[in-house]
Amino acid sequence: MIDKPLDWLLGQTEAARFHAELYEQAAVYVRAGDAGLDPARFAPILTIEDVDRLVTTTDLKQDDLVLADAGVEGGIAHSDYVDSGGFIDRGAVARKHREGATIILNQAHRFISGLGQLCQAIEAEFSCHVQTNLYLTPAGAQGFPTHFDSHDVFVLQVAGQKQWQLYGTPLANPYRGERFQRHSHEAGDLAASFCLEPGDVAYVPRGMMHDALGAGEGASLHITVGLIVKSWADLVLEAVAEVALREPDFRRSLPPGFARDSFDRADARATLATLGKLLATEMKLDPALDLMADDFVRTRPAFAPGAVMAATQPFDEGQRFIASAHCQYRREQEPDGERNIRILAPGGELWFTAESGAAIDRALSGAPFSAADLAFEHAAAVVRRLFDYGLVVQA
Repeated sequence: MIDKPLDWLLGQTEAARFHAELYEQAAVYVRAGDAGLDPARFAPILTIEDVDRLVTTTDLKQDDLVLADAGVEGGIAHSDYVDSGGFIDRGAVARKHREGATIILNQAHRFISGLGQLCQAIEAEFSCHVQTNLYLTPAGAQGFPTHFDSHDVFVLQVAGQKQWQLYGTPLANPYRGERFQRHSHEAGDLAASFCLEPGDVAYVPRGMMHDALGAGEGASLHITVGLIVKSWADLVLEAVAEVALREPDFRRSLPPGFARDSFDRADARATLATLGKLLATEMKLDPALDLMADDFVRTRPAFAPGAVMAATQPFDEGQRFIASAHCQYRREQEPDGERNIRILAPGGELWFTAESGAAIDRALSGAPFSAADLAFEHAAAVVRRLFDYGLVVQA
């Protein structure tokens, strides 16, 4: 279990200053040995053999796997390695990889449980969706030309070596949909150059130009952990929508004929200024942030290993449980109603009676417990429900 994901990724020194000094501001490169980190800590999560097994024995579809080669003008066409049914042609992938193509497995946390656990831990740290892509690159090969990403990434070197070069930031904090344009964005001067070896980690903020080349004699395998964040712009849009629900002036139609070239915009400018002043006094943080927090928790996948096997087994009153370290949830209590305690959890809403409140609080307190410790008539049912949604795990 990863208790402190930033410490595990970057070591205590860099983790301590990450949010204040590095996040969205500067790249960082952490050499495992220098940071007192185990260079083999990624091996239990992923190996090259795991990638080989996934590629050669799983029915992957187009976009699950992508091939990239910076030396191929226009990139490698999907038709070169995807069959008529939309499935990956495994033999073509092996051949293209032999010729220098990088194998990219997108959203790999959907297939590899250890990556799913890693995502859950990092999501708890950042309150954002986290995705993982895998890059298997032959020695001396380069998957993509110099570019930037529209999301921040942690790069975890699993096997082999990869030479990274970082340049300037032509577009600070790009939106998710703002893609790199080769003829519009200049790389700028070389800012840093380093070689990632097994156990090493780099953090690259979105918008920073970079490229990477397989180094050494063997293939390079790394995990790219992408942070898909919500921005202040997203929050402001939610806050404006909330004001519009309360203030009818925002729901009035635009002036008739506003699209005509001859339309006089003077009154429209005055109206917009008035609405802007109203927003300044009426926008509220909490309703918008609550909505975004609820949406974040609800859209997380429940991670509940063992729940299916336990579903048909007799409940063990002596089994010890503990609150999941990284499972996100939100607890609310309605003023009335027979079932008035709502736990918003990954995958759905769980409703409990008011009498369950003390037992739920004890179960989610972070201290180990058994059903008997909850001192509640229906403790077993409460524990089963929390376990099914990954809110508690076996201690």
